Amino acid sequence: MKIINKFYPHALVILGFILVSLVYFYPVLQGKQIFQSDIAQYTGMAKEQNDFRATEHSEPYWTNSAFGGMPTYQLGANYPNDFVGKIDDVLRFLPRPADYLFLYFLGFYGLLLVLKTDPLKAFIGAIAFGFSTYLIIILGVGHNAKAHAIAYMPLVIAGFILVFQKKYIWGGLLTMFAVALEINANHFQMTYYLLIFLLILSGYYAFNFIKEKEYKPLLIAIGTLAVAGIFAIGANATNLLATSEYAKFSIRDKSELTFNPDGTKNETTASMTTEYITEYSYGIAESFNLIAPRLFGGSSHENLGTDSRMYSFMLEQGVPALQAQDYVSGMLPTYWGDQPIVSAPAYIGVVVFFLAVLALFIDERKIKYVFLSGALFTLMLSWGKNFPVLTDFFIEYVPMYDKFRAVSSIQVILELCFPVLAVMGLQSFFNQKENPQLQQKALMQTGVFGIGVIIILVFAKGFFHFSSASDSYLLENYGPGFVDALKEDRRSLYSADLLRSGFFIVVTFGILWLFIKNKLAQNTALILVGILMIFDLFFVDKKYVSAKDFVSPVQIAAPFQETPTDTKILEDKSIYRVFDAQGQLQGRSSYFHKTIGGYSAVRPRRMQQLYDYQIAKNNIEVFNMLNVKYVIQVDKEGKEFPVVNPDANGNAWFVKSVKLVNKPDDVMKALNNLDTKTTAVFNVHDYESKFNSARLKKQWDTTGTIKVVEYKPNYIKYESENTKDGLAVFSEMYYKNGWNAYVDGKLTDHFPVDYVLRAMEVPGGKHAIEFKFEPKVIKTGGMIALVSSIGMLLLLIGGIYFERKKKTNIE
Repeated sequence: MKIINKFYPHALVILGFILVSLVYFYPVLQGKQIFQSDIAQYTGMAKEQNDFRATEHSEPYWTNSAFGGMPTYQLGANYPNDFVGKIDDVLRFLPRPADYLFLYFLGFYGLLLVLKTDPLKAFIGAIAFGFSTYLIIILGVGHNAKAHAIAYMPLVIAGFILVFQKKYIWGGLLTMFAVALEINANHFQMTYYLLIFLLILSGYYAFNFIKEKEYKPLLIAIGTLAVAGIFAIGANATNLLATSEYAKFSIRDKSELTFNPDGTKNETTASMTTEYITEYSYGIAESFNLIAPRLFGGSSHENLGTDSRMYSFMLEQGVPALQAQDYVSGMLPTYWGDQPIVSAPAYIGVVVFFLAVLALFIDERKIKYVFLSGALFTLMLSWGKNFPVLTDFFIEYVPMYDKFRAVSSIQVILELCFPVLAVMGLQSFFNQKENPQLQQKALMQTGVFGIGVIIILVFAKGFFHFSSASDSYLLENYGPGFVDALKEDRRSLYSADLLRSGFFIVVTFGILWLFIKNKLAQNTALILVGILMIFDLFFVDKKYVSAKDFVSPVQIAAPFQETPTDTKILEDKSIYRVFDAQGQLQGRSSYFHKTIGGYSAVRPRRMQQLYDYQIAKNNIEVFNMLNVKYVIQVDKEGKEFPVVNPDANGNAWFVKSVKLVNKPDDVMKALNNLDTKTTAVFNVHDYESKFNSARLKKQWDTTGTIKVVEYKPNYIKYESENTKDGLAVFSEMYYKNGWNAYVDGKLTDHFPVDYVLRAMEVPGGKHAIEFKFEPKVIKTGGMIALVSSIGMLLLLIGGIYFERKKKTNIE
């Protein structure tokens, strides 16, 4: 009976989380699925991989449908012995995206319980965290891996806190499984940002241990976390090793070229340029969006409604009322902040903010400063190029910081810290019921601070210009009247949302004041504040992700429709590549064809460079060597049509000579004027060859033939026939970590040429040439994952045993 009473409230809370998740995304109960733009692009990229799974019942680990060819390690590859993934599947039992919303709630609830929060307040706090606008909008656009990683962050923090509270077994076990799930979510940028916060948290506890001269508990805590981390990393070894290996091949690694596409010197030492890393930088003043959602216009596609100045302007221009109504309810770019495009404001909730400030005045636990520091520090980092002193330091000197772009997304730590502070404030306020003077003083201080911020922002309105970088385009195409109407609506949104936030602050203040004066019971006041806090976020979220975003499952499974151009190209059953001139970075072409474009934030670096340095300059020889047989173009009327490239080199060919150079710069420059059908360019320092590169200097026989007889993502077979030794070039991407070449079944050396392609010596006669993708990293990682998973299971059993034994001894 005691066990039932103990777990009954938590069971109700979990049931509540399930219901809230399903109610918010209620179309999933009708069998519908949310249309996520990024997932549609991913579906295009992963189609070849998914088709291979369906027919071969195995993993290819390589796709030829994007960027000329790349590993599928960041395309949802399934790895052997991924037992952590199976645990995750159990936790994500709800239909998507309700599953991620449920994980938000569950993880945050666990953290609040560790912080000694009672179930009802923890339930309210978890809902507030899950409804933080940024966390909802990433579900709307399809940043599933990001949402996945964010959902497990609170549990990792909870595990760390338990360990530092000397609850080594339970804390170590929670940390081990939470970190394993966090890594398994496969969004290393979010995990990296979590590590920044964990350093702050660990520093706080380490300082306290050292201050109290408790060196042994500190060492035990560090050891416990180390063991937990080792097993968690080991359980994800395959993904981590494969990703680490591929990262050196991707745009996330440093460029080996010392000059830019325009010929200027490349002086950056970062993996990506500072401009690229900080393209999405949060404006300093824009930070007040956190407490007033549309202070800076909201999003890049707001619905202004018929009471807007834009609607009146349209009517004044003679636009029919119905047409004007449709227009103002569409994609109006009211956002005027510093970022290129914004899907929704990063709104944490003004009630959450108010209660977080209350915590600073009334909560006596020093850990509140850890969460405050984490929030403020990551806020400053999110400013990116707008705060260059801090940002440039991190890019230049902090390991791996230059591997990630969109620095504004580090605000996820802030969006975690503020709800924690809010619940701490709420709990401490009610815990001080025997001290109404302290309650009253803290509430007055919080009210003055909150309303003071609102008043300052009201007076600051006159200092803002309400202009966006995109306004020049609007001015040129729609005229000054249109832009003036848009600015007027931006001003209206600014004032309206400040008034809205002020209202919520006053009402929250009033409820808590009535509690102090014994006009409201504690549970009544708590529930009213909780409802206010959740509704504040709920109605903002619904502006950006709602039932209209759900479609039939058929549309999700096949997000792209075949066009007449696609049909025409697909009539050609040979092996070739396609280039869509409408855009390199999109996944649609990959859905139907093998392309040199695609949609990936970790695309192959050398292929991207080949695009920037050669393809963007219309170097037809590069198209030829990549076997680009079709180019999709658009006529003046916007109609697609395919253009045939008759000079494509084909799948493989014999070259007459090899041009030897000494560095990557020389390879790229040689491609400027290279007859790729007769000559290949080879960097002698680019490959640790088993033979003397001087052998490549001879004139090679080009009279032979070589053709493809079998083609799969991870296996290609050719037949060659030549009278003398030849040097064959293959229009496939060179990737040393996995691709093996065999001539008549015998492993044979092959090497990179033409910056991205493969080449090999082919002896005279008839031969079968095979390329097999056999990545050792999968086998090695799979074995480590198996051993680590067994170790985790043994630690879990041992931990439960010792805890039960200790409890028995105490009793």
